[in-house]
Parts: sequence; structure tokens; C-alpha cells
Amino acid sequence: MKKIISVILLAVAVFTFAFSSPALAADPVSGAKVFSANCAQCHAGGKNLVNAAKTLKKSDLVKYGLDTPEAIIAQVTKGKGAMPAFKGRLKPGQIEDVAAYVLDKADKNWK
Repeated sequence: MKKIISVILLAVAVFTFAFSSPALAADPVSGAKVFSANCAQCHAGGKNLVNAAKTLKKSDLVKYGLDTPEAIIAQVTKGKGAMPAFKGRLKPGQIEDVAAYVLDKADKNWK
């Protein structure tokens, strides 16, 4: 009986790993292209032309709770205030790439 259960559990584990899609890492290089085409009009150089107090600088991202990929993805996807939602305009992978790009640039002080 133990052997049958072990075989079943092993089969389930193999099946799960064989057919699950691997997590793809976000690509800041692709994010730079998407950012340039969709975000730079308001956020060139990490600035914010609509609300100068809410830049994409590391300190402001931390201050406003936007210093994680998940927070940036949510902001870009849903929009907030003057920022439009990009859900439907950009694919989820493109939004993830933008988040990676923004965090990378913020870590480098937008240089």
C-alpha cells in the first residue's frame, strides 16, 4: 500500500513540474523600450511632469509604497489619479518589464 501511494505521489509531482510553465524573469531592457514609448512623456528621467512631488526616484518610490515590482505593476495596470490605466494597452509581460526597468533605474538614480 505504501508503495502505491509513493508511486502516485511521485507521478503527481512529475506531472505538476512537467506541465507547469516556468516563471519568466522580467526584462529591464525590453522595459526600457516600452517605457520610452508609453511612459517617458510624463516620466522622462524618472521625473513626474504631472505631479513633481511623486517622481520615480528611489526615495519617492519608497515614500509612496511603490518600491516593489508588484506595487508598480498594480499602479501601471490600474492607474491612479492622473495616471491612466495601461491594462489592455500593454500586455502583462510588458508591464512587468516596465516595473523591472523603473526599479533598476531608480536603484541607479536614473543615470
